[in-house]
Amino acid sequence: KAPLVVVTASGREADDLTAELADLLGGSEVAQFPSWETLPHERLSPGADTVGKRLEVLRRLAHPEREVPLRVVVTTVRSLMQPMSPGLGDIEPIALRAGAELEFDELAERLVEFAYARVDMVGKRGEFAVRGGILDIFPPTADHPVRVEFWGDEITELRAFSVADQRSIPELAVDEVKATPCREILLTAAVRARASELAATYASDAVLVEMLDQMAAGIAVEGMEALIPVLTPGRLQLLTEVLPDGAHVLVCDPEKVRTRAGDLVRTGEEFLEASWTAASFGGAAPIALDLTSSAYRGLNAVRQAAEAGGHPWWTISPLASGADGEIVLPVTAAPSARGSDEQLKAIFASLRAQVATSGEPSGVPAGRAAIVVAGHGTAQRILERLAEAEVPAVELAPGAQPETGAVGVLCGSLLHGVVFGESNLVVVAEADLTGHRAAAVGDGKRLPAKRRNQVDPLALSAGDMVVHDQHGIGRFVEMIERTVGGARREYLVIEYAPSKRGQPGDRLFVPMDSLDQLSRYVGGEMPGLSKLGGSDWANTKRKARKAVREIAGELVQLYAARQAAPGHAFAPDTPWQLEMEDAFAYTETADQLTAIAEVKQDMEKAVPMDRVVCGDVGYGKTEIAVRAAFKAVQDGKQVAVLVPTTLLAQQHLQTFTERMSGFPVSVKGLSRFTDAAESRRIVDGMAAGDVDIVVGTHRLLQTGVRWKDLGLVVVDEEQRFGVEHKEHIKALRTHVDVLTMSATPIPRTLEMSLAGIREMSTILTPPEERHPVLTYVGAYNDKQVAAAVRRELLRDGQVFYVHNRVSSIDKAASRIRELVPEARVVVAHGQMNEDQLEKTVQAFWEREFDVLVCTTIIETGLDISNANTLVVERADALGLSQLHQLRGRVGRSRERGYAYFLYPGEKPLTEMAYDRLATISQNSDLGAGMAVAMKDLEIRGAGNVLGAEQSGHVAGVGFDLYVRLVGEAVEAYRAAADGKPVTVDEEIKEVRIDLPVDAHIPTDYVAGDRLRLEAYRKLAEAHEDSRLAAVVDELTDRYGPLPVEVSRLVSVARLRLLCREYGLAEVGVTGTTLKLSPMQLPESKQLRLKRLYPSATYRAATGVVGVAVPRAGDGGIAAERIRDIELLQYIADLLLALDGKAKGAVVV
Repeated sequence: KAPLVVVTASGREADDLTAELADLLGGSEVAQFPSWETLPHERLSPGADTVGKRLEVLRRLAHPEREVPLRVVVTTVRSLMQPMSPGLGDIEPIALRAGAELEFDELAERLVEFAYARVDMVGKRGEFAVRGGILDIFPPTADHPVRVEFWGDEITELRAFSVADQRSIPELAVDEVKATPCREILLTAAVRARASELAATYASDAVLVEMLDQMAAGIAVEGMEALIPVLTPGRLQLLTEVLPDGAHVLVCDPEKVRTRAGDLVRTGEEFLEASWTAASFGGAAPIALDLTSSAYRGLNAVRQAAEAGGHPWWTISPLASGADGEIVLPVTAAPSARGSDEQLKAIFASLRAQVATSGEPSGVPAGRAAIVVAGHGTAQRILERLAEAEVPAVELAPGAQPETGAVGVLCGSLLHGVVFGESNLVVVAEADLTGHRAAAVGDGKRLPAKRRNQVDPLALSAGDMVVHDQHGIGRFVEMIERTVGGARREYLVIEYAPSKRGQPGDRLFVPMDSLDQLSRYVGGEMPGLSKLGGSDWANTKRKARKAVREIAGELVQLYAARQAAPGHAFAPDTPWQLEMEDAFAYTETADQLTAIAEVKQDMEKAVPMDRVVCGDVGYGKTEIAVRAAFKAVQDGKQVAVLVPTTLLAQQHLQTFTERMSGFPVSVKGLSRFTDAAESRRIVDGMAAGDVDIVVGTHRLLQTGVRWKDLGLVVVDEEQRFGVEHKEHIKALRTHVDVLTMSATPIPRTLEMSLAGIREMSTILTPPEERHPVLTYVGAYNDKQVAAAVRRELLRDGQVFYVHNRVSSIDKAASRIRELVPEARVVVAHGQMNEDQLEKTVQAFWEREFDVLVCTTIIETGLDISNANTLVVERADALGLSQLHQLRGRVGRSRERGYAYFLYPGEKPLTEMAYDRLATISQNSDLGAGMAVAMKDLEIRGAGNVLGAEQSGHVAGVGFDLYVRLVGEAVEAYRAAADGKPVTVDEEIKEVRIDLPVDAHIPTDYVAGDRLRLEAYRKLAEAHEDSRLAAVVDELTDRYGPLPVEVSRLVSVARLRLLCREYGLAEVGVTGTTLKLSPMQLPESKQLRLKRLYPSATYRAATGVVGVAVPRAGDGGIAAERIRDIELLQYIADLLLALDGKAKGAVVV
């Protein structure tokens, strides 16, 4: 049986149709053939996941005998019209399974050919990393990257691992991995050769040559797909040309498809001009490459090709044309209530009548009816509602036939109901009853919510400023390896201020095992270097510590007040709570689940909650607020949701109302748009207790607003409220639970939370379906802007156009109207009258306009999921966090987002602007907000955030150390409050161990410098045995079994822990003598030392114990002195013996 190809006009329709068909026919026989997110001639490449899915479908079409043959392929008209490289369906993916034998180096070469990027640590689809006998690979079609262990050329084990912390996920079994290519042009030898020929031909064109050179070297470049026509031999193929014999094509809504096809062809041509003509390169010679063969083909050409290949072309349309060959289907739409109660009653009544008809005398089949809903919770509730309306109903298992005599209720994905007249069957979808689109609940590939230490390799590059706890601020020079007494060790070289004028700076060699003393300097612009051995650093540190004590005192008072205040302990979850959560349309991410659990635990305690939920824009923080609010209402408490802008208030109001629609919860909004009478009613309702949840702007904080029983306050984007509002929120009650949500953490809260005064949950994983935003940074040109706007209109999307000058904003808008006459353009900026501004944005949100030309007022919290293209002119004039926030506005639904950051081509950029744009283009992954915010702290100096008087101290000691000082001071105060003695100035002392032990991490075990640093740092920071064991675990998991040098490194770390316990600061060997200091030995211990180690010396004044290093073996004169592990164990035994413990009680 040959497959049927169903063509829709837009990607959204294709997604929905695929979900519905997969439910009906079984998931393995239905596949979606996605289209590129980019146009054929754009300088951006389609995502690896898209390409992977496309190749998988093409392979199944070309070789139906290999696996379950496809019955339906759903695709968009865009994929139908786009010519592809020939022979894509015949590319064999690389299959990896345990027990298979593969030449390891050959495998790496094939992966490069398949356009996988070789990195030191796998972070996204289409990357691979090789370490010794371990291959990490993230195939485009997989949910998780996979770690493949080799023994020689044989695969011994496959296991999935998580990107965040690079650790294996034992719960997921992996039998085999199919690595499909990541690009639709393979970098084979022939293609590379062709690229270098072309590079020679077009030598005058620098940009093109750079692209071709990289490709000739086997590196996949952004946008190389545009060159497919000139690089691949053979004619390009259309999808209809690769279909198996006998396949049919069915076009849904041919009218819509035809318009879409016309638009696509036009926009495609525009991009060809904008990206591949002389103007776009700024070169003089026009590019003579002929790239037209990969342009979209017209719909008629596609149809002719299909019919020539023997594929019948069907269309299905709601509009009858009256032509001869037309068949009218006896199907009508189901009745819909769109959420209104009267109509619901009417539908229930007609369902009751429908199942009551026996149909006997008239010869019509008996009446049957079914209701299809998305979630189980909803199904239960619909059954209850039907029972109330006295409609006989039963729950059906998915796939079961509806019975006669009762309405069947079942779970599945169906967007619209339908009535089949001839067979007397009525099917009603959830959307027909409730009125809002019920998204199918994801297939719930839930991972256990585990958050282990994130991998954040300390990326130090030469010239970076670092802070050493003991010696102060220095400049990182390099990482070197030195061999001392036959022991190889790695050191970081740090340069300090010169001790004499005109001399080169002093250098400090920091051994890797005391890396925990170092942190990167984040603070002012350029700090002065400290002097080694002077008292300046100690003074700076003391001053900072004193300042910190004051802050800590205030914080702790606040905290103590909260701890002492009698809050309300909320009850555990109710059945309704579970039902409401079950109706959530998406699968929660692991981070989201953790955050929700943490918030609920806080609410169930009697102490008032004060938690910050940090997460990038659009990472599902609102859902956390919805669940917390619902929980509070279940306990009869009221909830205030505070948002900074009216539009946000309206969007939140809509979300809250929608999520709680089926429950007796009254949700109201209070903002500038609420007219006076209405707002009076709401305020009275709040005081009387009739209103459960109020979403509002700072109007909620005005005097005269009273609550009957306020239980929870949710604050969104706290940093945008003014100081007095913030104070008001703080004072709202010490005994009300407060949940703060923020996309850019205010460092102050960041610190408080780091110090454990405010609890903090971070959400780092993007919801499924979200793709990273494709970010383009370049000089402004009209064609590019026009093409970008048109492309967004093609997929019925909207565009944000940011122009940050109010004086010339109308000019900018009219320029866009000239460039793209069909777009409906509207202007919004902060100097408009507020009413008008809100109304404009509202209208844009309701899709009355296509392009919103605005100032940066959109950077905060505007959630318009249909706007997925952002164009920022003069991006060089904006700050980093602004750029990041702006980019967070797009790519928020399933569509791919595009951000164009443009700068004037004729003006040179300042260095800082260049840095900012470089950072934003590197951090295009979702969740880069944290990285960006940290960098922003560096650029702006952490000053203005901590209060001006603190900024000096932060600049003095660096942000990391400062935060640590705050943490220490807070701990001390807290201890005092709990009646424990306060330990002053408690620093973990550095223990210097200088022994002939060959302990380091060899480069063939961990290759990259930053990853080696990260491993060293983890070992140095492990301050107890369990932590050490965990680090060893992680190293084994990520890099394979520990080589002997690394296990010695672990032994040194264990000895260091022992020395710390006994208060030693230095252990070293000079000549043949082992010296330990400082040791305060009372008489009894001195005697014991003499008895056990007769040759030992002890100097009471300096506290130095000296012992000769024993010889190996039988201790003969000729034997070598002991070293490595033996020596470490000897020292451990010595320390234990002096303490009166048995030898070997601690095995290093």
